[in-house]
Amino acid sequence: MLSFSFRLPPGPRTVEYALLAESLGYERVWCPEVPAFGHDIWITLARVAERTGRIGVGAAVLVPSYRHPLAQASAIATLESIAPGRLWAGFGTGFTGRAGLGLPPLSLEYMRRHLRQVRGLLRGDAVEIDGGMAQLLASEGWLPARPIAVPLLLAAQGPKGRELAREVADGLISLGAPAPGFDPCLVSLNGTVLDDGEDLASPRVRAAAGPLVAAAYHSRYSQNPESVKSLPNGAAWLARVQEIPENVRHLAVHRGHTLEIASPQDELIDMSIAKQVSFTGTRGELRARLAALESAGATGVIFGTSGADVPRELRAFAEIAGL
Repeated sequence: MLSFSFRLPPGPRTVEYALLAESLGYERVWCPEVPAFGHDIWITLARVAERTGRIGVGAAVLVPSYRHPLAQASAIATLESIAPGRLWAGFGTGFTGRAGLGLPPLSLEYMRRHLRQVRGLLRGDAVEIDGGMAQLLASEGWLPARPIAVPLLLAAQGPKGRELAREVADGLISLGAPAPGFDPCLVSLNGTVLDDGEDLASPRVRAAAGPLVAAAYHSRYSQNPESVKSLPNGAAWLARVQEIPENVRHLAVHRGHTLEIASPQDELIDMSIAKQVSFTGTRGELRARLAALESAGATGVIFGTSGADVPRELRAFAEIAGL
């Protein structure tokens, strides 16, 4: 049976939304590490953990280049001391986050090294980092006793990334098709639940799903700018982007990413592809998609949405999940 969680970007109302998610019966709330777009992930998760009582908390995805492994392990240990047994941590190569810096994703070897270092530190080991030895040296009562057994997951899409997940992680987070053999195998989905008779071009749907559709244009651009032209109105979108000075073009591309339409080029997106590039559809359509994911090997789903009306989406996704 699928588990159901919700992704909440770290921001001024995250604690409020997490309390609602807890009351609706979600298993966990996840926050991504998005320093360019919102609040610090660990400060936000600490606030959530202190205000909630049952619901699990998750960090996903953590981008290793943002933090030294010792700082990462200390943050994980701190959250574990605040909410024992409630924390999961997911890591990723930072495709979107690093694209927003004008940088490529991290290599799988970088990911392997970082996860091994963090895991070793949480065990209490002395770990070599950048040619020196590091260890969590906190006195008794300051951090949980080592080993600290917080599950570490890896977000991966391709076969090499998923093989690395089998090697160094405790489970998989997927943005696409699940991979059989992982437990947990969590599929991250972003979209909106359509009301009966609601049109994809309606103002509510555009506000809710438009930023998620725009993210498809951002992703294509980051992989290969010319590939954006394969999306509806993509040529006009790309032409608008190419008017921006090249050294700051990536900043304009990712502005408002998944949260809001915040740039002139994103006004040009075509909502007709919303069902194809996001988890958007009628209640019946989305229930059918959930059943297909479970049949394909998913053990859980992480729902997410834009910033348009998070409480509405929390309730709507809870309904289709049967919470």
